[in-house]
Amino acid sequence: MEHKDIDFFRSLLTNQLEELVKHGDDAVSSMRDPRDNLPDPTDRASFDFERNFMLRMRDRESKLINKIRKALERIEEGTFGCCETCGEDIPMKRLIARPVATHCIKCKTREEALEKVSGD
Repeated sequence: MEHKDIDFFRSLLTNQLEELVKHGDDAVSSMRDPRDNLPDPTDRASFDFERNFMLRMRDRESKLINKIRKALERIEEGTFGCCETCGEDIPMKRLIARPVATHCIKCKTREEALEKVSGD
């Protein structure tokens, strides 16, 4: 991978990481809402639903943050863009669509098929 491509992905991933961390901080602060003691059961159920949804989203964002950090580590190690299974280069189109990808399409498809068969 060319140096300009590495710089592009480093910048892209760093910006995504900063945005997710900022968004996460905003989400946590918004969860400290004084509406925690809602007397109406319907209002309380709605509030709880929204809070649970926010927690699920935050969990997904947290996992993505970890993947982005690992991708940035791979950039520094010089292994970014290489499939962890076969060692081949991951196509640029795949990396643009999913910069945290660790497998080429062929290996990822095989991995998913094995997961489906094993029921994981």
